[in-house]
Amino acid sequence: MGKLGLKEAVAMALGGMIGGGIYSAFGIVVAIAGKVAWLAFLIAGGIAMCAGYSYVKLNELTDDHGGAPTYLEDIVGNSTIAGMTGWTLLFGYIGSMALYAYAFSSFFSEMIGRLHFMGVPVANTISVLLIAAFVGLNLMGASETGKAEDVLTFFKVVVIGGFGVWGVWYAFTAETLTFGFGSLGFSPVIGAAMSFVAFQGWQLLMYDQDQFENPEENIRKAIYFSIPVATLLYVLVAFTTVSILELSVIAVAPEVSLLYAALPFMGRVGAFIIGLSALFSTASAVNATLFSGAQFSRDLIDSGLLPQQFQGDGDQEVPSKLVIVLGALSAAFAVYGSLSSITSFASLAFIAVFGAMSYLAFRERDDIDDLLTPVPVVGMVGTGLFFPLLLYNLWLNDPGTFYLVLLISIVVVGSELIYFEREPIEQAVPGLEHD
Repeated sequence: MGKLGLKEAVAMALGGMIGGGIYSAFGIVVAIAGKVAWLAFLIAGGIAMCAGYSYVKLNELTDDHGGAPTYLEDIVGNSTIAGMTGWTLLFGYIGSMALYAYAFSSFFSEMIGRLHFMGVPVANTISVLLIAAFVGLNLMGASETGKAEDVLTFFKVVVIGGFGVWGVWYAFTAETLTFGFGSLGFSPVIGAAMSFVAFQGWQLLMYDQDQFENPEENIRKAIYFSIPVATLLYVLVAFTTVSILELSVIAVAPEVSLLYAALPFMGRVGAFIIGLSALFSTASAVNATLFSGAQFSRDLIDSGLLPQQFQGDGDQEVPSKLVIVLGALSAAFAVYGSLSSITSFASLAFIAVFGAMSYLAFRERDDIDDLLTPVPVVGMVGTGLFFPLLLYNLWLNDPGTFYLVLLISIVVVGSELIYFEREPIEQAVPGLEHD
């Protein structure tokens, strides 16, 4: 089986980012940042770029290439911290896939009508079927997944790029183009924090670098290319949408606001193309996240950071049991979660991990060749600001989601602690010792 090249690496990174930012988290960000949503995406992209730089440098520093948990175990030497980081990322990926599936089903339902089948909303059924389809694709192997990603990403970049450029020109000629500078404040930073799930796709490349030709070089190039491209697309789409639509319209249907923004200058046919692009984009994001998340999970199993019961049989390319579990949890989250809760939880997970990796790169600055020290510092400061601001915004404006996210976080951290501290607990409590 041939290995994946640079174009597949770029396609997978963009696939994970564009589907997350433009078609799923976009409306939530606009609801927070308003007319300066473009600035929120620009800030988030800048912080993500700093984190990406930190990842690349840590990848060069360590002998074992496997992402954040590997860097922590190799450099810090603490398997508990490494394992808890790995689990946090896994739950973040589950939230991400649920977010993409939720957005996919929203566009699908908007395009065909909000139908029900045997009393079950079509949107819920579509979310489950989408994830199930890509579970099957990932069980087939890497080459099929990589080829699918090339096609999906090319289509959506062309469509979104055209929508953004054409939309900005339309708004400019109609004299409705706005920068929103009159509404500056903390809202762009809070919006950037909420959008952070949109910028996690690139680091999925780290988890099975043996799948790529010349992995260190190709992954470095893919990260440095894909984050700026994704950021540019987000900014263009934000300019277009908030310049054409009233914020009140976006607030009513945030997940499908791009369909309505396309109507004035692209017509019904253009809006339909945008809808198709949304379906391709969110499907692509599920595919990229599930594929790389499965590779990542295999590394966690091999390192003893996940139960061996999830190990695949024989020489499986990916641990099939865990692929199915990830898919099932993502489908459940997509059906029972809200757009706000899914976006918030996933963004918080990646903010925490990306901040930690920026700090680790800064801490190891004397051992990293040619490190531009201010870059990881900006990553640390940015994520350190994002985390409390996002929580405070949820507590202030959406207490229901705040408590739900808090409950999910407690369950996740509690499960991690119980698993990774199980040996001391077993030794301390009579009757729990294993023979």
